[in-house]
Amino acid sequence: MGESPVWHGGRLWLLDCRAGLVLALDPDTGAVAARHPVPPPLGSFAFNGDDGAGIVLALKEEIAALDLRSGQLRTLARIEASHPQLRLNDGTALADGSFVVGTMHVPREPGEVPLGGLYRLDPQLHLHKLDDGLGISNGPCVSPLDGRLHVADSSERVVYSYRIEADGRLADKRVFLRTEAYGSGPDGCAFDTAGGLWMALVRVGALARFDPQGRLTHRIDLPVTHPSALCFGGPGMADLFVTSISDSGRLQATGPLDGAVLKLSGLGFAGMARPVCQLRSPDIDRRPPS
Repeated sequence: MGESPVWHGGRLWLLDCRAGLVLALDPDTGAVAARHPVPPPLGSFAFNGDDGAGIVLALKEEIAALDLRSGQLRTLARIEASHPQLRLNDGTALADGSFVVGTMHVPREPGEVPLGGLYRLDPQLHLHKLDDGLGISNGPCVSPLDGRLHVADSSERVVYSYRIEADGRLADKRVFLRTEAYGSGPDGCAFDTAGGLWMALVRVGALARFDPQGRLTHRIDLPVTHPSALCFGGPGMADLFVTSISDSGRLQATGPLDGAVLKLSGLGFAGMARPVCQLRSPDIDRRPPS
């Protein structure tokens, strides 16, 4: 279950969420350059600190810090909700050093309100709930044009846009686009430097790009059944890396490339390096990976 690709230090980093692995790949050969086991299920991660030696991880219902040198895992915060079908999902670092992450609560009974929501862990390790009612949070990313945070709810096939306030709260929630017409909910997302939002259409084996007005400009069909997430990287941040799913528990596929990581070159677009978290990691709930 490939997810959460991040370009960092000349390597492609990603998660195998069900296997409980943080992986670093050589971007040219695909060889595994680093492998860090952590307790599954995993939702997302971001690098923490400027030395590249630590990451922030979204686990089932907690946010943790992992020291990549020692393998030490430390709990930083826990969300207030708990349920067998609830877990943290996609997240990203923001420019202020905080970590934003949303939950997924599926399956649910008809009419059942989703638990959890969208959260921000600030650099002082205070956890703030930013929004609720999101069934499957995915693809949080910030537009380079207006600085608005975009977050998908895959279960409702919609992408929302929020203004980020000076204190980190969100305001002015808007519908940026709906993806029902494209046959899929939106999964992982990333902006290019022109303000185009690239998105994994997880149900139809394709990528899509939307302009700042939410209009489709490009669609690329892929040789995988369920693309899950994407990021820009490589020379000039001009390559697009795409993770995919062979078995997520809800989605399965058995094609020759299902579960592969793809690299797309020559698209004519470039992205930006993702911010790095600046979270303190106190010695709490210390435990080795399993």
